[in-house]
Amino acid sequence: MGKLFGTDGVRGIANEEPMTPETVVKLGRAVASLTRRRGERASIVIGKDTRLTGYMLECALTSGICSMGVDVLLVGPLPTPGIAFIIRSLRADAGVVISASHNPFEDNGIKFFSGDGFKLPDEVEARVEELVLSGEIDAIRPRAREVGKAYRIGDAIGRYIEFAKRTIPKGITLKGMRIVVDCAHGAAYKVSPALLRELGAEVVALNVAPDGFNINEGCGSLHPEGMQAAVREHRADVGLAHDGDADRVILADETGALVDGDHVLAMCGLDLKRRGALRGDTVVATVMSNVGLEKALAAHGIRLLRTAVGDRHVLEAMLRGNYNLGGEQSGHVIFLDHNSTGDGIITALQVLFLMQQHGKPLSALRRCMTVYPQVLVNVRVARRTDLKTLPNVKRALAEAEAALDGNGRLLVRFSGTEPVVRVMVEGEEQGRIEGLARSLAAVIEKELGT
Repeated sequence: MGKLFGTDGVRGIANEEPMTPETVVKLGRAVASLTRRRGERASIVIGKDTRLTGYMLECALTSGICSMGVDVLLVGPLPTPGIAFIIRSLRADAGVVISASHNPFEDNGIKFFSGDGFKLPDEVEARVEELVLSGEIDAIRPRAREVGKAYRIGDAIGRYIEFAKRTIPKGITLKGMRIVVDCAHGAAYKVSPALLRELGAEVVALNVAPDGFNINEGCGSLHPEGMQAAVREHRADVGLAHDGDADRVILADETGALVDGDHVLAMCGLDLKRRGALRGDTVVATVMSNVGLEKALAAHGIRLLRTAVGDRHVLEAMLRGNYNLGGEQSGHVIFLDHNSTGDGIITALQVLFLMQQHGKPLSALRRCMTVYPQVLVNVRVARRTDLKTLPNVKRALAEAEAALDGNGRLLVRFSGTEPVVRVMVEGEEQGRIEGLARSLAAVIEKELGT
């Protein structure tokens, strides 16, 4: 099978390796073997999104974990950040999320969390992988009297709702607000509308009827058009669109215009700075965040620290520097003062709190950041190589940088998941950056194209 863990757990097409019951049983056994404690029964939380294949994988994980003498706490469909919280709330030793996030129904994945609600460190994932692929885990078998039990946790949704509500001041309500929320037929289909209603909002809920197959299908944060149209149709104050496991959110203002993760980082970063609560006067984002975010923060003495693409890299940088705000343009935002992972519901609450606190519509708050035009061109390639070793590409990159003359940004990188080079150019003039991106892409295609 090769390597099991990717950049975000184990992921693949459901019922094909490595996402088969046979391999998932072994994954459960391996994680449980590292969780067991002498003289005391350990426990592992299992949650999932709404994919039909989640039942199959949940049963396989439960079987594997119990076979190692560790108890299982089943919470059913719940957002990934909700499961990270429940692990801490139940004082469990570890947790598992069965979800492929924003991917299509056919995919599924498994993410492991430690007892503190953070994703497993690389070295622990490496040991889990070694136990499975070497066959070592097959020889570790507790006696029948020592096997674990599985328990259904009935109040997980209520616990998480109360936790999320506590992330905004007690006196703040959403009374008088009309909110459209698109749950992508995913893990937030119960939680998000219920929480907003408990806070007093009038809620227009979209895509809250999962059937096991329709998760992310033409809806949610990757397809927010329906949410935007509903905001305009219902004259709502704001729209929210989650992905399948609700660790991210894309918003729309009252006009239906999109508000992405960069805008959220700008608005919330400036607010935390004003309140003296932004640790290190730093916000963490990835290389894909718009240069407009960097300029908006810099104008108020805030540094933007960029990382490689992926929430894992953002979180690692936040923990290293003791920073409390970071995220991605995709709407995956981490408020470390509140949760240990990106949380689409908590992110939405922080923005709604700002609207209520300042008495301003989202269209006004978002103006704290001016978005620079951005062009992204994907070039399919036949091979990977260091682009700086190709004279023609190196020359084209230098010429593009000179053309921007400090009033834009250029990023060229290989995709981590497909045979593609991504060419991203930002600048003040749309036509100019489109021309630069096309020229660069043509040179790369000539050198490496299929």
